[in-house]
Amino acid sequence: MDAKEEKKRLRGQLKERAAGLDGEYCRQADEAIFRQAVSLPEYIGSQVLFCYVGMEGEIDTRPLLLDALERGKQVCVPLCTAKGVMEARRIFGLGELERGSFGILEPGLDAPLVSPEKIGLALIPCLSCTRDGRRLGYGGGYYDRFLLQTKCFRAALCRGRMMEDALPAEDHDERMDAVVTEAGVYRIK
Repeated sequence: MDAKEEKKRLRGQLKERAAGLDGEYCRQADEAIFRQAVSLPEYIGSQVLFCYVGMEGEIDTRPLLLDALERGKQVCVPLCTAKGVMEARRIFGLGELERGSFGILEPGLDAPLVSPEKIGLALIPCLSCTRDGRRLGYGGGYYDRFLLQTKCFRAALCRGRMMEDALPAEDHDERMDAVVTEAGVYRIK
């Protein structure tokens, strides 16, 4: 089985595992991941933060987004503009977000575009990660393509129960600089 087929098979298993996670565990893990993320030197030092808006079942990133806004950071979130293509768009509050592609909360088309080169820290979603920065996403390649345009520090947010020792990888898969879990931060570089 090649890496692409293996990733597809593994995605199904991981989605089942994620759906079976206890709600209280998820709430506590998300709070701890928030504390770990806001303690990162890259978070503290970055003036421009790129962060996804967690959907149901994903890590709740709203506290991170609110914290960054309160600290006066430029906060940008993904806006899907075409198949496999997304942009960083600045938001000034969570009330600006609306349901967009795949039911994901996104900024409107009128939200200011942020150049990927200006981003200091990108907080990236995943189904699973390894301690060496390999990430398995949802299969659209949006983040891999977007990250090619950046020079920023990249940290995946992953609940510990979703971590894997190894994940299949393809040449286009971008590695993370760190993986943030409730138990701590795994730094790769």
